[in-house]
Amino acid sequence: MGKLSVFALRIVLALVLAGSLFVQVRMVPLLAVDLEEAGAPEGPRVAALVIVVLGILCVEITAVCVWRLLTMVRRGTVFSLAAFRYVDIIFGAMTAASLLVFGVAVLLAPGDIAPGVVLLVCGAALLVAGVALIVLVLRTLLAQAVARDAEATTLRSELDEVI
Repeated sequence: MGKLSVFALRIVLALVLAGSLFVQVRMVPLLAVDLEEAGAPEGPRVAALVIVVLGILCVEITAVCVWRLLTMVRRGTVFSLAAFRYVDIIFGAMTAASLLVFGVAVLLAPGDIAPGVVLLVCGAALLVAGVALIVLVLRTLLAQAVARDAEATTLRSELDEVI
């Protein structure tokens, strides 16, 4: 991965983190006021706010882990056991995000909203779960790469001893 690509991705991640912080600090309280003024019942209102805050937290956790993996890429240490921790955290955050999106569908289902909208939200939950599964596949590829890297290191040291 080139320096320009790493730099560009870091800019995107910084913007994502700044935007999510803005949403947490400014937009969530405004959403709470709007839901209260709209006369939403307290239970679904609190559940919706919790889902929004936890969803933002999932995004932030994922962004920080990707940032850490980028640091490992830059240092050339991404093919190590330490990278698995970040990939596992990303998988967990994506799985939680999928469940949160499904929670939105559960909140919307008993209301007056069209069933098609609830189905679309369930589809979005499935899509996020698919991304989590892609991360799981990439984790398997990372495991294979780490194993090959360890094997190559062993073979190099054996070759050095022979020479």
